[in-house]
Amino acid sequence: MAKTMNKEDIRTKSSNNKAMNDSNSNIEEPSIVKDEIDEDDVDITKLRTPIKVDLSAVYNFLGARTTQAWVDAAIANVPLIIQDHANCEKKAAGTAMNLIFRYEFSYDLQRKLAQLIREEMLHYEQVLGIMNDRGQAWKYLSAGRYAKGMLKHKRTYEPAAMVDVLIIGAFIEARSCERFAALAEVIDDERLAKYYRYLLKSESRHFEDYLALAQSLSEDSIDERVAFFKEVEAELISSPDHELRFHSGTPA
Repeated sequence: MAKTMNKEDIRTKSSNNKAMNDSNSNIEEPSIVKDEIDEDDVDITKLRTPIKVDLSAVYNFLGARTTQAWVDAAIANVPLIIQDHANCEKKAAGTAMNLIFRYEFSYDLQRKLAQLIREEMLHYEQVLGIMNDRGQAWKYLSAGRYAKGMLKHKRTYEPAAMVDVLIIGAFIEARSCERFAALAEVIDDERLAKYYRYLLKSESRHFEDYLALAQSLSEDSIDERVAFFKEVEAELISSPDHELRFHSGTPA
């Protein structure tokens, strides 16, 4: 037979439940909060670096790997690479902002672009912090040939133009990821190397997000356009380039 609970029993049980919930909260909540701080903190010294990120999908997607000549030139010109990285983050956020105004019909596209803008601007702020900590002044740096070299092949009618822009975005993100990994292996700055390894987690998934969005806007398979831009991008990365930039080709 069930025991009838009086008011004192109810108060005691409620107190015990509250204590148990508080105890559980004390165990679990800090790790959740810490994860959020680690992922969104402007101070790169507080960021957690993943032990290892599988980049096989990135390498398979790209048509060519970064040459040792580019890595050597980048290591010899780290301040330039850092500032051009900042420019890339700012441009990525600006491009996504333009797209979010031009293509308001797709909920998935709007949501992904909004997330991307937040993430790219956070990275921009983090790189600005790196420059400030290094005592590196901002200097004018012209854009390289990379993005323009792909955008000149963009179709001019919709939704094909948007599909091409998203495919190009996928290659830019994948190449960024590949170069962060290449630099992190050899750069003589552990703090910067750690930051580049941290970026791999987000950058390694961005290109797939772009491809998924591109396919969602097309009734036909985008595989042919992806294969086309794969060749264009590989040529831009492998051929001689007279300007050193984060996405430049082999130093001439």
